[in-house]
Amino acid sequence: MLEMTTERFEELVSEALDSVPPELAALMDNVAVFVEDEPPSHDPELLGWYEGIPLTERDWAYAGALPDRIVIFRGPTLRMCEDEDEVIDEVHVTVVHEIAHHFGIDDDRLHELGYG
Repeated sequence: MLEMTTERFEELVSEALDSVPPELAALMDNVAVFVEDEPPSHDPELLGWYEGIPLTERDWAYAGALPDRIVIFRGPTLRMCEDEDEVIDEVHVTVVHEIAHHFGIDDDRLHELGYG
């Protein structure tokens, strides 16, 4: 497995978030991004996870809801990449993929767009 500190991995996630166009970032609503070491044991290769109610599904009852969560998993990302450049690319793709879920874009469409 590629060695990388948690701090460096978190920096890469932050850089990926910073690369989101400002007009798109401004539309993100009530969502927090986290880094965790490992995904749930039932899906050990999961790179990221969106948990919440996509913007396209929110209605009047959403008021006061806890923030949605985007989680990027460090362990499986480092296991699948051979060098830091691959980690940078994979983190970017994963962050965009999970943000897309926040906007209501499903996996099929993401695969069509190259963010599978």
